Amino acid sequence: MDTTLLLVSLIVVVALIFDYINGFHDAANSVATIVATRVLTPFQAVLWAAFFNFVAAIPLFLGNEAGVAATVGKGMVKIELVTQYVILAGLVGAIAWNLFTWFYGIPSSSSHALIGGYAGAAMMKVAMTDGPARIMDAIVLQGWLTTMAFIIIAPTIGLVLGYALMVAVYWLFRNSSPQRMDHWFRRLQLVSSGLFSFSHGSNDAQKTIGIITSVLVASGYLKTFHVQWWVVLAAFSAIALGTMSGGWRIVHTMGGRLTRLKPRGGFCAETAGAIAILFPTYLKIPVSTTHVITGAIAGVGSIQRMKAVRWGLATNILWAWILTLPMSALVGALTFALVHLLTGKV
Repeated sequence: MDTTLLLVSLIVVVALIFDYINGFHDAANSVATIVATRVLTPFQAVLWAAFFNFVAAIPLFLGNEAGVAATVGKGMVKIELVTQYVILAGLVGAIAWNLFTWFYGIPSSSSHALIGGYAGAAMMKVAMTDGPARIMDAIVLQGWLTTMAFIIIAPTIGLVLGYALMVAVYWLFRNSSPQRMDHWFRRLQLVSSGLFSFSHGSNDAQKTIGIITSVLVASGYLKTFHVQWWVVLAAFSAIALGTMSGGWRIVHTMGGRLTRLKPRGGFCAETAGAIAILFPTYLKIPVSTTHVITGAIAGVGSIQRMKAVRWGLATNILWAWILTLPMSALVGALTFALVHLLTGKV
């Protein structure tokens, strides 16, 4: 078998493994609220979330542009500098950080782990070929400025919408008993959970699509950055299967420890989170579903009193967010250096 084809096949498999890990790592984002409110059992919830993760592929098959995929694939790192080894090292960096945070039950961002690992590997390549002083030549500044801005904007949108929706719900149902409210919202939460899972799939699966398409361009199998149908099918299948595998350590943190939720709160958090993800997806901006749903849950929890949110835990989560980009970039850079040491390739 051709060596290049073998290497590309390996990288595609690793990318899909990342996508699968993304699914079970971020399963908590999709199912934590609906499990915490006991609307569905954990097993029912992951099946529900996985279905809508996969359904999110339909707009791409109908001809919609994979804008987030293009941003990740060529809008963060200069595509002309990307090689198969850069992508492989970046994926290893992302997977390593995802598994580390999953093991400790920390809801960090798979999206930023991928972007960080990818950038770290590209910067190490430039450092080796052009010198350390030129490492910033590897990145597309505009893409990074937008993505970094949405690290703050996206969870803030989730928080504000979560709070606003809770205010609206309490006003609309001001003459209803809590039991009657929960009777309706237990059913409505099925809709909101499905919508959030759809938004999760629509943004997160495209990141893997962008990475796989990049390696096809770097290897010469594609002349331009154009997403193939089989890449879409493989990426959405992998993330859906990963979601079905669950991620119960993080479900426990997100669904029970950050704040206590009732069905009406779960509905508001999921709806706010879905809107806060679909908006940047429309703008072709990769965002963290973890950041968004955390903000939305905090917004919902703070409607009664600020102490209803465990802000100490929220602070620990914030530190994980801050560390994700540099740590995954470091692992990606070190992996690229190791690959170069072993193979002499860049």
